Amino acid sequence: MDFVSGNCRKDDAGERGWFVGHFFGDGGDLRFTTDVEVKWATHPAGDTRPAWSRNRTATTISILISGRFRVSFAGGDVVLCEQGDYVLWAAGVPHHWVAEEESTIVTVRWPSLAGDSQSVPAPR
Repeated sequence: MDFVSGNCRKDDAGERGWFVGHFFGDGGDLRFTTDVEVKWATHPAGDTRPAWSRNRTATTISILISGRFRVSFAGGDVVLCEQGDYVLWAAGVPHHWVAEEESTIVTVRWPSLAGDSQSVPAPR
């Protein structure tokens, strides 16, 4: 297959919104890669990931398409409130998030490794 197309808002082929990455089997699908993961997510107001988590290996960037979205780190919070606002964090950095308004976010994480995300205790 030389190309693949779809709609990342409507396709239900992904894993919780992830539509590029290790989630797509052994390489027979162009969306399969261990180099990068890409996610489109629409979160209703109040949606949250209350538990702190981190990725052991992957770097992450989240970009706001619409809404208001807060990502919390031990060193403070970042509020994405204007279209195109982004936050980028390194591997090993604990974080959690909440959608303060209905929010659409594109997240890119690299590399794409199964089991890389882990829950961690809240930082002090």
